[in-house]
Amino acid sequence: MANAFTSSRKRTLILCLLLATGTLSLYSRVTHAGFLRYDDDRYVVENPYVRAGLHWSTVTWAFTTFEQANWHPLTWLSHAVDGRLFGMNPAGHHSINLLLHTANVVLLFLLLQWLTGCTGRSLVVAVLFAVHPVNVESVAWIAERKTVLSMFFFLLTLLGYGHYARKPSVARYVAVLVGFSMALMSKPMAITLPFTLLLLDYWPLGRLRSREEFNGKDSQINGNVIGKERSIGWLVIEKLPLFAMSAASAVVTMKAQRAGGALTVKYPVLAHLQNAVVSYVLYIGKAIWPARLAALYPYPQNGWPGSVVLAAAAFLIIATGVVLKYRERRYLPWGWFWYLGTMVPMIGLVQVGNQAMADRYAYLPFVGLFVIAVWGSADIANRFAIRRYVAVSAVVIVIALCLVTYRQLAYWHDDFSLWSHTLAVTHRNFVAEDNFGNALIKAGRYDEGIAHFRNAAEIEPGDPVSEVNLGIYAQQHGDLQQAAARYQYALQLASDPQVRAAAYANLGGVYFTLHDYSRAKENFETALELNSRSSFIFLHMGLIAQKNSDWNSAIRYYATYVAVEPTDIGYFLLGQALDHAGDSDRAKLAYQQAQRSSRNIDETRKAAAKLLAE
Repeated sequence: MANAFTSSRKRTLILCLLLATGTLSLYSRVTHAGFLRYDDDRYVVENPYVRAGLHWSTVTWAFTTFEQANWHPLTWLSHAVDGRLFGMNPAGHHSINLLLHTANVVLLFLLLQWLTGCTGRSLVVAVLFAVHPVNVESVAWIAERKTVLSMFFFLLTLLGYGHYARKPSVARYVAVLVGFSMALMSKPMAITLPFTLLLLDYWPLGRLRSREEFNGKDSQINGNVIGKERSIGWLVIEKLPLFAMSAASAVVTMKAQRAGGALTVKYPVLAHLQNAVVSYVLYIGKAIWPARLAALYPYPQNGWPGSVVLAAAAFLIIATGVVLKYRERRYLPWGWFWYLGTMVPMIGLVQVGNQAMADRYAYLPFVGLFVIAVWGSADIANRFAIRRYVAVSAVVIVIALCLVTYRQLAYWHDDFSLWSHTLAVTHRNFVAEDNFGNALIKAGRYDEGIAHFRNAAEIEPGDPVSEVNLGIYAQQHGDLQQAAARYQYALQLASDPQVRAAAYANLGGVYFTLHDYSRAKENFETALELNSRSSFIFLHMGLIAQKNSDWNSAIRYYATYVAVEPTDIGYFLLGQALDHAGDSDRAKLAYQQAQRSSRNIDETRKAAAKLLAE
């Protein structure tokens, strides 16, 4: 018996190592990707707390901020740890996402194997979770750290609950509460965890029994006593503290998204319901045939046709009926209601952002579909004695998924690849037009970029991002009147603090060029109040202060400017301000830094003089 137990543990360890190695190998190219400018700048590159690393001020900020329309302090702290360890080297940040995904793969395997006693089936589910292309977004996108981190604590909590169910105690229940709180503090998608615990009670723990089935006996898995069978009422009462935590998280999340301008009211409630029904079916389609995956799927502007909504609703009703009819195969209702239930926070009943659906939202829910597919295939193989054919088919499917995932990872290498692909596989996607336009601008292809901004404005006339971008283009071409009008219109449209900050900052730049320094300062200060970290603002606020001989303010703004964007001109201007303030020692150090940063210090001096003359 001891030898058999040891052999089983060795086999499990080997399988875990194979899972981890395979996942790391498949996703290895993700570490070669750079930062993406779709939220990664806000989460990492331009976030001063993340750049500063892990300090007490960062901890305080993480637990009190609604930055990016979310309250997820553990996610912020994980980014800050990355900032401390890797600085702004994106490879390190990507590697942590990959390690978390790999840990999730192994934890999922261990959870299913332990609870069901089925090693082979649990292994295949974990492999599907590891290699499915829909999960690429959650791993390759640095800003989606919150998804892989929340899933990590989610799975740990399920494991903890399994131990609690085996032998209930206060300490083990507290461990479940702690794990759940950490999952919620990573991303509120974990809000459905109490519901999933009830599903575990149903299967495979076998704690949940109907009134007819209930006899108060011990439930067992492979001969191991798990715990007393309980009624549904008792099991719900047992989880009331967890449901209370879910309710509190929902309230905080709504406050955070409202404060961050993420909640939108562009579409009526009925449109949200229709999109939710259709999206449930579309996600299943992506699970079966993961083609035309995109960074953002645009919300249908005119809504879904009634025939499509009715067909999707009929499919969901029929599927639910089939699952309930064959409920003696407990994995069927378990997997189906896992999928439906865990998707609720992300299905779009409350519209957050512009997307109709997103690949990252399927990271947790698809586990239910994978369990149905694997357990169902195994049952069919056993019933019809076609194990060999099913095994070969499974291998072919896994290889195909690996190939698609490897290709999908290439699209996440850089902005240009990501958004050009998104435009190719979606229709009238104004967000993709904006982001691809920005990628072209950064590559110096200005005329091509502005064409995409115009496309975005045509698709979505009320899009503040395209208005800001069109304003920047007009400003660069000397049409200050049109630029100011664009920025002011964007301010009427925008609820996102970051977009508003950009509009105010650029409007300040217009007034600075017009030598209206008081209005320029007013707009720059408003942008700073919206937590803008634009180096452009700090430079020009420093210039305004220097023009007014406010040397202390000039020093403060120039010092912040070079901290955000170290440049030879910035250090030279800082040296000038320090000189005028009588701090010759620090001025000397600033000039020396300007000398080291400059290719030609005379050109730097002329450029600084030109800025002050504007």
